[in-house]
Amino acid sequence: MTIQIPGGGNLPAALTTFVGRRRDLTEVRRRLGTTRLLTLTGAGGVGKTRLALEVAAASATDFTDGVWLVDLAPVRDPASVANATATALGVPDLGTRPVIDQLAAFLRRRGPLIVLDNCEHLVDACAELAHRLLSASPGLRILTTSRQALGIYGEHVFAVSPLAPDDAVELLRDRTTAVRPEFRITDGNRAQVLRLCDGLDCLPLAIELTASRLRTLTVDEALSRLEDRFGLLANGSRVARPHQRTLRALIDWSHELCTPAERLLWNRLSVFADDFGLGAAEAVCAGDGIGRGEVFDLLDRLVVQSVVLPCEREGLPRYRLLETIRRYGRERLAESGEEQRIRRRHHAFYLALAERIADGWYGPGQLESLTRMRAEYANLRAALDQGGGEPQATLALAAALRFHWCEGGFLGEGRRRLDQALAAASGPTPARARALWVAAWVAVLQRDHEAAYKWLDEAAELGERLADRVVCAHVTGLRGTLALFGGRLEEAVSLLEEAVAAHKGTDEEIGAVYALILLATAQSHLGDPRTTQTCRQAVALAEEHDERLVRAHAQWTLGYDAWMRGDLKEAALMIRTALENEHGFTDYLRVALMLEQLAWVTAAGGDHQQAGRLLGAARALWQDIDTTISTFGPHMAEQHAQCEEGIVRALGPAAYEELLVEGGNHRCPDDAIAFALRTEHEPTVTAAAPSPLTRREREVAALVAKGMSNRQIASALGRSPRTVDGHLENILAKLGFGSRARIASWWTANQAPTP
Repeated sequence: MTIQIPGGGNLPAALTTFVGRRRDLTEVRRRLGTTRLLTLTGAGGVGKTRLALEVAAASATDFTDGVWLVDLAPVRDPASVANATATALGVPDLGTRPVIDQLAAFLRRRGPLIVLDNCEHLVDACAELAHRLLSASPGLRILTTSRQALGIYGEHVFAVSPLAPDDAVELLRDRTTAVRPEFRITDGNRAQVLRLCDGLDCLPLAIELTASRLRTLTVDEALSRLEDRFGLLANGSRVARPHQRTLRALIDWSHELCTPAERLLWNRLSVFADDFGLGAAEAVCAGDGIGRGEVFDLLDRLVVQSVVLPCEREGLPRYRLLETIRRYGRERLAESGEEQRIRRRHHAFYLALAERIADGWYGPGQLESLTRMRAEYANLRAALDQGGGEPQATLALAAALRFHWCEGGFLGEGRRRLDQALAAASGPTPARARALWVAAWVAVLQRDHEAAYKWLDEAAELGERLADRVVCAHVTGLRGTLALFGGRLEEAVSLLEEAVAAHKGTDEEIGAVYALILLATAQSHLGDPRTTQTCRQAVALAEEHDERLVRAHAQWTLGYDAWMRGDLKEAALMIRTALENEHGFTDYLRVALMLEQLAWVTAAGGDHQQAGRLLGAARALWQDIDTTISTFGPHMAEQHAQCEEGIVRALGPAAYEELLVEGGNHRCPDDAIAFALRTEHEPTVTAAAPSPLTRREREVAALVAKGMSNRQIASALGRSPRTVDGHLENILAKLGFGSRARIASWWTANQAPTP
């Protein structure tokens, strides 16, 4: 997820200067300090969003838990408002409770500023959300933008007016010089510029659209054309022309001044629910009047005309339409008669993207894949809603998004989407067979074993009928998982051994790796001497595919096996290595489990204070996702209880509670990982000592700390794997370490700079 609360935020970088409104900025910030819910109201195009973003950016230091933007423009279903908010904040949706309840629980101990932007079409849902969250979190502040107030108790309203005349003139000058550097406002043209801005009602969006036209028109020409248009519109009566009609006329004019190809692209781009990449625009919008090679040039021309805005999401270059512009384009698209065809193309593009990511999941690039799916989330939701007119296509998309649901932290929505898609497409198709085992996987992770068994029974029957060996292998593996989580260890071993063999008999051999990991866990609890060999098979299979997440889980399992055998040093090493590989994935569930295990190992080694802190960090993550370690079986809950009892006996209940609170200050997965690695109690090179490493060796150490494999480091640095192997040998020798985990811990603790 994008978030790492506490701290930070997700405010977009401003691409243009903020002009005027200094008094408004000061007043809104003042009011935000005295009220917990403040709504900026005003007509479309008046600048509510830009003012809210400036206020939020200026207030960032006032909120230690971050400042977060929730753009509700792409949301059409009121029931999705809470989901959109959770997504923007990065709150994992892992439970079966309503998302709004999970949000409230997550924010209970936090006090961020949340900006709910574009609420006017979802007023009731936004009012319910604001009331629920503000009631749950005393430190929370909410700033909303809407054409109408939410209308709930405690809300304060600030009406955003059009710009003052001088500010409007300055905005016109600023935006015009961006496209026409030689443009100046002089004594000779100031009166005409003032008249032009007055004719535009001093609306910022209208001024920006007009400024793009001053690239080729003089002020007098623009004024003459607009006055002619407005004269026809309102029969010369200023009273008869409200701000909204002014803006509509401006957009009409902008549309007419575009070339036919530019207008066609504008209309088609409106099918995107939110921002989009160039590849998506080419795939969805090209054809029937627009060549694929023309899309980039046309986009660039629409950017110059302020119709399309460049932006960035998750570090990826993107484009977007302002909501007013997008809605206009959607109207024109509907009028053209090609809306359904463009929607089908949109769905086909995102289905192909999801299937490509799912098919290539086991290997390098997993973090990038999750990032891409987060960036495309609004469009993926739109594709699921629209379905391309085919229920089976929607079912295929819901199943293809399985790693987004299960590894990206969207279990709740994945469950709802799969339930809906399965209900709408009941035919015995390969798409249904895949969706059934994916739905079962989601239910397993949500601890809904009854639903999981129901889906697995149907998946098994359909998989046999279709002779789909991949589906049958997943069914067996998930049944083994359910047995393990239910504490039926002998049954789990039998089923998981069968699943490993089944996966190895398909074209997706890598699918066996999860079954191997769970098999090793069950074997370890039973004292099976084959446990270590099973673990090593899982690690070898993961490394063969350069697979980071599964490798992390396999390394954790090796650590668990070492702990069960009493090898505390090996156990700590493997768990820390697993945590290194988890860095960046924001996986609350798995990181909490690893922290638990590290706490048990640490307590067994005699450091009860550090064990208490680690349990505190794990507890904070469990609380955030509304679950406990018992999810993984009663045997795990029993070991947790034994660790707690040992700490309390050694330190007393009061000291233990203090350690839990201290550890709980590390309240997101990456923060907790850094804490766990930073506190390794083995000799390290101190920050004050000169680094014995060369510059290239420091670069390699930094990438090791990020969890990269040798192959990934070689690719990142443009060096051969053999060269990287040599650098690692030198690093280990110079620092006196015996493992990559020690390198990562040293780097994290010292943050050695790379000159």
